[in-house]
Amino acid sequence: MTFGTGGPPGSARRVALMRRLGTDGWSGLVMLAVTVAVAGPAMLGAAEPAIPRGWWTALFAVVVVALLLALLRERSDPAGYGLFAAAVVSSWAVVLTAPHMGLLPVLLVVNAAVSVYLVPLRVGFVVVGLNTAVLVLAVVLNDRGTVDALVTVGFYLLIQVATVLSSVTLIREQRLRRELSEAHIDLRAASALLSESARTAERLRISRDLHDLIGHQLTVLTLELEAARHRDGEPARDHVERANHVARELLADVRRTVGELRTAPSDLSEALRQVVRDLPDLEVTVDVGPDVEADDEQVAALVRAVQEIVTNTIRHADARELWIEVVTGPDGLVLTAADDGRGVREIVPGNGLRGLTERFEALGGDVRFDGTGGFRVTARVPA
Repeated sequence: MTFGTGGPPGSARRVALMRRLGTDGWSGLVMLAVTVAVAGPAMLGAAEPAIPRGWWTALFAVVVVALLLALLRERSDPAGYGLFAAAVVSSWAVVLTAPHMGLLPVLLVVNAAVSVYLVPLRVGFVVVGLNTAVLVLAVVLNDRGTVDALVTVGFYLLIQVATVLSSVTLIREQRLRRELSEAHIDLRAASALLSESARTAERLRISRDLHDLIGHQLTVLTLELEAARHRDGEPARDHVERANHVARELLADVRRTVGELRTAPSDLSEALRQVVRDLPDLEVTVDVGPDVEADDEQVAALVRAVQEIVTNTIRHADARELWIEVVTGPDGLVLTAADDGRGVREIVPGNGLRGLTERFEALGGDVRFDGTGGFRVTARVPA
């Protein structure tokens, strides 16, 4: 594909954003729909809250908005902790001010499920305990029977614990899949570089054989011609015939050796595709221009660059698609990579991005990063 100045085309970006809504996104939408549904009776007037309906609806809106904003924050962001706390406290107020709860305690289950993504696990269990205490208080305030109260509290307690444990299991499975993908990329990159190294070693062996062979035969050819130059008649003809024979052998050897060199060229496109092949959670499109020619050092740098870019995309970008293009520019080779992830407001290069920059600068090139509308890398290396 061809890159524009703003990343993938608009239609492709819209498709990418739709594909980015994976199982986590759809489960979140379903959870949001359930949350709104359980609050529907109170908001529509079918059930009367203990406080004015407008205030109650505002409290419910605080719960939903605070949870959504908290999920958009990084896990370690203090603002995310504050938003989650606001959502939890607001949900308590919503439940306590609804005398006829119905399925409204599902809000507490939602808080417990979301807590795993926002706070440490021990804090999540604290939230479950506090939610249960609030539910006990709500049951007491509603004067429900002892058996009914125990069943209700026990049911929602078990649901919260099961939800938290299921979310923890899902997060761990996602982390293991990400680590497996990163190891897969590293292995593919090492394999590609090893194959390139083997081709380089083979070309070096052939060049040495060619040097030794040509050197020997040219020496013989020179001696035969020198001898013919100092002789006349039949003796000179014999030397010329032998020189002609040596020249023909030399030509055949050169053709054979050149043929061997042509059978194992550096295939940059295949090397890059080998690195990104069979990734389970990220679709990578690699496009190498037909006029791209790279030497061994450039191939190694480009392979390592793609390895680092794909690893960072899996680890940080929350992306579903990544586009990589290598073309020949006015000043040399240009690698461009752009994903459909969330991007970053401020780019703080880690060891991987710094190593990527140093690798291209060592070849006389440069690397630029852009975190607006996804993450974009542009790396240049002189011809």
